Amino acid sequence: MIALTLDRIAEITQSRISGPARPSDVVFGPVVIDSRRCEPGSLFVALGGERVDGHDFARSAVAAGAAAVLGSRPVAAPQLLTDGGDEGVIAALGRLARAVTGELTGADVVGITGSSGKTTTKDMMAQVLDRLGPTVAPSGSYNNEIGHPLTVLRADSQTRFIVLEVAARGIGHIAHLCDIAPPRIGVVLNVGSAHVGEFGSREAIARAKGELVEALPSAAQGGVAVLNADDDAVIAMAERTAARVVSYGLAPDAHVRAEDVELDASGRAGFTLRIGERSAPVRLALVGAHQVHNALAVAAVAAETGMDPAEIAAALAEAGPRSRWRMEVTEAPDGVTVVNDAYNANPESVAAALSTLEAFGGRDGRGTHAVLGVMAELGETSVEEHRRAGAMAARSGVRTLVVVGEEAGPMAEGAGAEPGWDGEVVRVRDADEATAALRARLRGADVVMVKGSRVAGLEKVAEELTEGAPPAQPAGEMSGEDAK
Repeated sequence: MIALTLDRIAEITQSRISGPARPSDVVFGPVVIDSRRCEPGSLFVALGGERVDGHDFARSAVAAGAAAVLGSRPVAAPQLLTDGGDEGVIAALGRLARAVTGELTGADVVGITGSSGKTTTKDMMAQVLDRLGPTVAPSGSYNNEIGHPLTVLRADSQTRFIVLEVAARGIGHIAHLCDIAPPRIGVVLNVGSAHVGEFGSREAIARAKGELVEALPSAAQGGVAVLNADDDAVIAMAERTAARVVSYGLAPDAHVRAEDVELDASGRAGFTLRIGERSAPVRLALVGAHQVHNALAVAAVAAETGMDPAEIAAALAEAGPRSRWRMEVTEAPDGVTVVNDAYNANPESVAAALSTLEAFGGRDGRGTHAVLGVMAELGETSVEEHRRAGAMAARSGVRTLVVVGEEAGPMAEGAGAEPGWDGEVVRVRDADEATAALRARLRGADVVMVKGSRVAGLEKVAEELTEGAPPAQPAGEMSGEDAK
């Protein structure tokens, strides 16, 4: 973070200097919510929690070097005191991030939203842009009203790019995050059915996601909206922004597009990247055909920074996985390949996962097995979407479909009704039973895909099957996030 005195931070955050804090003391280190991450010059943000209250760790934070504690109740430490409980602290944190963003005149802010793929695209984007200058991006899915400002506050005067996920739990949330860190470039990946139970309809999801392009500066001010040309709800957002629109996808009229897409035996995509009249061959390090669209979104932003197609292709080829439980590919000691995509699930990401599983098994006759759990927050469409997912699993040719939990039960019905499928459906209650069912059916060189919403906890299946194997190599995300 850029260095600021406590009296300046108090002014920005609308807080009061309290305790032994001195107005002239300077915060020059990281802003953190975990006292164990405090270091000299840091600012410790004390938030309440279900099990612990950050205020109780104020003294240990200061002992570790924190210049002050930003909190909502008095503590025996140098403090910036706010009103309004946790909400007041979070609002103060957002105001601080907004002020710091305004000071970073040399940094471009890139915002990324979509129903799925945000985290992998963010990870890939950060790695590509880091070739041009210091780039700040969140770890994992740090994309809500707490993680967003904490990420921004990691930037300093040397930062060239800030790459941010912008997520929504409802209408207005993305607009709020864009106010904290106004983006110059906004990327919209897709509008799917994830979380339709909360939003009510795909149209409402599109309305929420479109707040990103509405927040962009005009074309004359350098604003750029990067939109997926293959998603009708996304490309329609061109009418909602004053920014210049750059489209990407497989559509022949997309500004940035992929041609001649193919998957190798490991499920990794290769294609020709075409930007205008220029082109370059690309071979991705990440697994799945769905990664092509993520890579194209990154390529479109990279092209806006001045990189040519050959440079972009080279950077994409080297962009590796950074976030856990998103297509982690691990070879178990017994020869079985386990693909752990258990971070989250929605109908679109399950379809992508099954397509990738089919690619793994289809090239050399390896047996494939899918472990699928509930897709949460689908509302009234839940039963039908789970049936469809089961039918897709059957059509993909899996030898075994393990359906975990009662809510995922309609998957079994969908698979069983699929004509011509000769595989087996196994219904189990939890991850432990799923693991046991698989152990009785797996043979050497088989492939297992594990996929479900976070509430299902299916990462445990992958971890037990791969016990004793070298650390997993995550291969990219095809799922939604904890915040939408």
